[in-house]
Amino acid sequence: MTLGSKIKLLRNERNMTQPDLATALGVTVRTIAYYENDERQPKKELIIKLCKIFDVSTDYLLSESESFLLDATEKYGYRGKKKAESFINETAMLFAGGELSDEDQDKVFKAITEIYWRSKEKNKKYTPKKYRDTEE
Repeated sequence: MTLGSKIKLLRNERNMTQPDLATALGVTVRTIAYYENDERQPKKELIIKLCKIFDVSTDYLLSESESFLLDATEKYGYRGKKKAESFINETAMLFAGGELSDEDQDKVFKAITEIYWRSKEKNKKYTPKKYRDTEE
């Protein structure tokens, strides 16, 4: 189940309309439609608001890959997001044969993403300054 479908399901379970949710989040109705149709992904602060509105955890709302993309976008901007999407697609090819259960696939993906983040940390000198931590 995607983030968009979870948002729609939770909204409907609480008898909320798209305008109700848009008002609660401080966004437009069109933005809610984008989220529910998986055309756009909310930023981290809106994810946190959604969790509070629906009384769910971020772990419920976001899959491992959605959480990974959100972090990549936040840390490295648009280019980082595109590289992370490519990484996810290439990793997904490993499981094309269906040899692993969903739970095992999640564990492997989590391990691979941890390796990805460690390698990004080691290669910070190649990260554009505007995306580096301010502590440097």
